Amino acid sequence: QVQLVESGGGSVQAGGSLRLSCVASGYTYGGNCMGWFRQAPGKEREAVAAIYTGSGTTYYADSVKGRFTLSQDDANSSVKKTMYLQMNGLKPEDTAMYYCAIDPYGGACLWGRGSTQFEYWGQGILVTVSS
Repeated sequence: QVQLVESGGGSVQAGGSLRLSCVASGYTYGGNCMGWFRQAPGKEREAVAAIYTGSGTTYYADSVKGRFTLSQDDANSSVKKTMYLQMNGLKPEDTAMYYCAIDPYGGACLWGRGSTQFEYWGQGILVTVSS
């Protein structure tokens, strides 16, 4: 059983920054794909960014490229992995619930294929950006 805990959300004004953290604990196989998704009120969930912990390869949605940056700790650990999402230049349209997710079985990120790869999810954390 893998558990995910997110932290770091909050409210900022447009142009501000926030750093989200996600700690995945429990057994995972080698390198894993970890991702951030978000869902705004009345909208579908969308992929924001993902990282393959084995190589550090990152993926970003076009809407956040150049503003958001993923990083990680404990990449080689099989019992704990930490992922950070540094969000700069925040815009009101970034307002949403942000969810961390992990594919615990190892393998590359299947970026662009939605959320089906991810089996475990965090509880979500709210990010609010005011204009």
